[in-house]
Amino acid sequence: MITVALGDVVTIKGGGTPSKAKPEFWGGDIPWVSPKDMKRWEIYSAEDNITGAAIRESSTNLIPVNSILVVNRSGILKHTLPVGLTRRPVAINQDIKALICSPESHPDYIAHILKAAEPIVLKWARATTVDNFSVDNLRELRIPLPPLNEQRRIAALLDKADALHRKRKRIIELVRSIPQSLFLEMFGDPQANPGRWNRTSPLSDVAEIGSGITKGRKEPSTALRTVPYLAVANVQDRALDLTNVKTIDASEEEIDRFRLKSGDLVLTEGGDPDKLGRGTVWRDELPEVIHQNHIFRVRVNANEIDPLYLNFLVGSEYGKKYFLRSAKQTTGIASINKAQLSRFPVLLPPLALQRKFSFEVERLAISQRQAGRADEAMLELFTSLRHRAFSGQL
Repeated sequence: MITVALGDVVTIKGGGTPSKAKPEFWGGDIPWVSPKDMKRWEIYSAEDNITGAAIRESSTNLIPVNSILVVNRSGILKHTLPVGLTRRPVAINQDIKALICSPESHPDYIAHILKAAEPIVLKWARATTVDNFSVDNLRELRIPLPPLNEQRRIAALLDKADALHRKRKRIIELVRSIPQSLFLEMFGDPQANPGRWNRTSPLSDVAEIGSGITKGRKEPSTALRTVPYLAVANVQDRALDLTNVKTIDASEEEIDRFRLKSGDLVLTEGGDPDKLGRGTVWRDELPEVIHQNHIFRVRVNANEIDPLYLNFLVGSEYGKKYFLRSAKQTTGIASINKAQLSRFPVLLPPLALQRKFSFEVERLAISQRQAGRADEAMLELFTSLRHRAFSGQL
């Protein structure tokens, strides 16, 4: 397979930022693309638009349709290399480079090959003191260049694989949104209470509420054992992030007191005001785990309330408004204490209805996990195809 330097088959152009002091440069019909707009493979629009005057009188450039955009200066280069294809003429800022293909190179093929070279390019960025890489490195990157018809064939194959991956991601997003719609369908908006659920109760009457272990406390004199513990970062909105679970040395008495059990609702005590009520139901994702003091454990009375229903109620606008009224707020940070959480007014629809909701949500979660595994397999195949193309094996 013939290889060439990327700079031999593309022309590289930069961009710039028109002066914000000149309103005549802004609000036109030309998309002005910056790294925040590089979230899609095909680029039709941007958050900001500029005018023809900005193109003529500033350092930005008009980039033709079917050009390749690549971010070469941004903190995002720690993790990924954003690449996209322009599907209409656009302008770009100084953190992006545009690659305009020569007649012997196909834009879609070159874009896929450049994305396949991501591990190489990110090493260039990490070798610098700031998150950027040299355009000279980009020009010298060796890529396979089969005949134009073969480039089209490879690009079409990769486009189909990419389309399947994106469809699976969309399915996962749709499945993820169903539980919230199901909650509103079955119970209505708790603020309006259209079901006229006349049973309400303070949370402390239908659940045991406990705080967790304090890091940096005075350790007990008895023997200690190392155990994993949930921190605030692990508890997301109706989800867990267990990629980084810390450990702590605790006594057997502490472990027994703070150990989580399946069905416990774990809630963060605060953070950004819009994060109040953030929490999820623990389902024994780890064999043994305790929780820190910035997380509340809510262990419900199963004869009164279902923990998953409570999770959605607490995280609804009804719950958030209660916590915002009750919380202590300082400089953009809000927090609740155990007493405030204990007084949370729980709407109590029939338990059978709560359990039906929980059953349906759990069934959707199984579908979501299956779709996630299928998407991972598709992404692995797509990545493999790209790397094969980069090594001239497609």
